[in-house]
Amino acid sequence: MSVDKDVILNTLQKGEIQLQGQFLNGSNYTFMSEVHLEERILPAVYKPLRGEQPLWDFPQGTLCKREVAAYEFSELLGWELVPLTVYRRKGPLGAGSLQYFIECDAEYHYFKFSEEDRARLRPVALFDLLINNADRKGGHILKEIADGHLWLIDHGICFHVEDKLRTVVWDFAGEPLPADLLSDLCLLIQREEQEQMLTRRLENLLRASEINTLLSRARRLVDQGVFPTPLGSRRSYPWPPV
Repeated sequence: MSVDKDVILNTLQKGEIQLQGQFLNGSNYTFMSEVHLEERILPAVYKPLRGEQPLWDFPQGTLCKREVAAYEFSELLGWELVPLTVYRRKGPLGAGSLQYFIECDAEYHYFKFSEEDRARLRPVALFDLLINNADRKGGHILKEIADGHLWLIDHGICFHVEDKLRTVVWDFAGEPLPADLLSDLCLLIQREEQEQMLTRRLENLLRASEINTLLSRARRLVDQGVFPTPLGSRRSYPWPPV
């Protein structure tokens, strides 16, 4: 990421959103945008609440806040997996999420990754287990052109209290969780018990039951210490996979 993080956040939070075009391959309204603040112009993806299609199993009007919750949770873990994302109460089409746009090769995704890039996906796999990602497609994992950093996008249907996990990243099933990732989880749980850090960060984005279930998943993964295997009793892969 070539632009200073604080500069990006400030621009996303305060800048004027100008729509540039609409992405047409998704079920919810998603717009390529420019965010203007003083002399700075940044590319961003805007997902307005009013463009969300109702889902039978997720509360209506919550998907854009889940996008922001995924970013905030990634930051709390210190994993830097989700591009900077904010919730804007006002925008060209009303309230919605606004995410910094990552320059990447859209044709280079999970199913085309080199062995070296596949090996870097352990934090991704664990992150999706934690947030209960119901739709981790291969095209939702991006490699930034500038520095090769791996980023994750599209988190509108995450954090459900029921098991909804559907992901293409099962590469590490049965392996022990890496010690550094386990340590990060333990620290997160400890900070929540001592100062409710997670609750305070997510309470305006998720329901209390969803935050509590997120913590329960974290504790369970720490106790088990391994990447789980796909459940045979339900579909564990998204469709389409890309």
